[in-house]
Amino acid sequence: MGYILFFCRRKLYKSHAVKDTVRVDMVSLWYVLSLLTFLSLEASGTNPGVQMRITQKGLEYEREISIVPLQEKLKTIYIPDMSGKAEVLVMDVSYTVSDMRIQEVDLLSSSVGLVPGTGVSLSINNAYIGLNGNWKVEYLFVDDDGWFSLYIGGLSVSATIGVNNDGQGRPSVYAAHCTASIGRVEITLHGGLSWLYQLFDSYINSAVLNALQPQICNLVIEAINSLNPHLRTLNVLAQVDKYAEIDYSMVGSPFVSYSGIDLGLKGEFYNIGWHQEPPFSPTPFSLPAEDSKMMYIALSAFTMNSAGFVYNKAGVLYLYITDDMIPSGSPYRLDTKTFGVFIPEIAKQYPGLKMKLLVRAAKEPNISFEPNNMTMQASGTVTAYAIQPNATLSPLFILNMNASVSALIYVSGLKVAGNVTLNKINMTLGTSYVGPIQVELLNNVLRTVLNFAVIPKVNALLKQGYPLPAIGQMNLRNTQLQILKDYVLIGTDVQFLGLELPDVL
Repeated sequence: MGYILFFCRRKLYKSHAVKDTVRVDMVSLWYVLSLLTFLSLEASGTNPGVQMRITQKGLEYEREISIVPLQEKLKTIYIPDMSGKAEVLVMDVSYTVSDMRIQEVDLLSSSVGLVPGTGVSLSINNAYIGLNGNWKVEYLFVDDDGWFSLYIGGLSVSATIGVNNDGQGRPSVYAAHCTASIGRVEITLHGGLSWLYQLFDSYINSAVLNALQPQICNLVIEAINSLNPHLRTLNVLAQVDKYAEIDYSMVGSPFVSYSGIDLGLKGEFYNIGWHQEPPFSPTPFSLPAEDSKMMYIALSAFTMNSAGFVYNKAGVLYLYITDDMIPSGSPYRLDTKTFGVFIPEIAKQYPGLKMKLLVRAAKEPNISFEPNNMTMQASGTVTAYAIQPNATLSPLFILNMNASVSALIYVSGLKVAGNVTLNKINMTLGTSYVGPIQVELLNNVLRTVLNFAVIPKVNALLKQGYPLPAIGQMNLRNTQLQILKDYVLIGTDVQFLGLELPDVL
């Protein structure tokens, strides 16, 4: 339940629903989501509490949403005016080509893939660029001018985008490789004489290509680098409430294989301003070979248990229970009359008084995962008081309690939330201020009190959920959750809403 206590909080969770469709600018799923992925443990030596993976399907989604904006970006390539002299049909011709503007770009065929050990490959094939411009020539005693359209076909781009750790626990990207090549050029002249085609074929075509070709890769590299400021917005240390914050930082370098882009996040809760490590560590675990979703997030029990450690250290794992918290239809009341049936000395010493219970954790709860099952073992104390007419609390007894709780976990938008059910409780006597107590006689009473007063409070907190790490308005869609051995696996598709990010492949 790594990510669940990744979202587990004080008494447990906090929720937020993210829905709706999404419009993505050009922020690469494989960059933005490269943020979220599992890490090469050999490189870091540290086991992550959370592992995430971007699959080939995620890369394909990014390719689809990126092609149209990239086409628009390529239209901004600047081609400077050109002039010179050339010998055409034994004539010395002075020429000027000006006001060249790209009018059309069509990236007909594109694909993305994984480059093990590096990042992502992008290939664009059989693309074309169409541009218009003006021409002017002077030869002998004649001036001539007109305009032309130039069609560049067979354009190919090959780029490799590396994914790295910026040293601050955030991902970064860089252009590891880029090449662009152009196949054929066709020109149509408007005005002038047919012999001018030789001038264009021999001189101007190559000049245009020489000016155009390097700018394609420059544009790609610039776009890749411009993503890094946005990757740095990843909330690697996110405040949950006044007690806790979650560390989402990467614990090593991203690991890229044919299965996906993996990275590991620390996935650990801390007290705000006080980062004390718990007396337990994350154990290694591996993601299953699933690829039907764009992204997989594995949340280990360590993350959840670190939340329990933090809130227990903060001293907030307790709850006072009074009779007004018990429904009117309950067969038991929180008063000395009810408890006097099982412990006669209470009715004798404190007749007709209301009672108050203090339920307090003795240590942090322990969460474990087995296939299709999540359980939490909690130990604590139940201290009973009689409320005197002057509001003074008179202690009656202290019980030691061990409880087993099962949980339902679900994803709500960009958060993980939950709901718990009390399975069983076992109580032993700690201290009695009212003589002998047969603790087993109190089981039904206290179980009813816990179900009516404690469990609803816990579930109200769990319903609020805890956020997953994200950049911008990232939405999860078609989400599925599985409880496996030692972790919870979330498989999801991803969309982005209203991102004001630069056009990036």
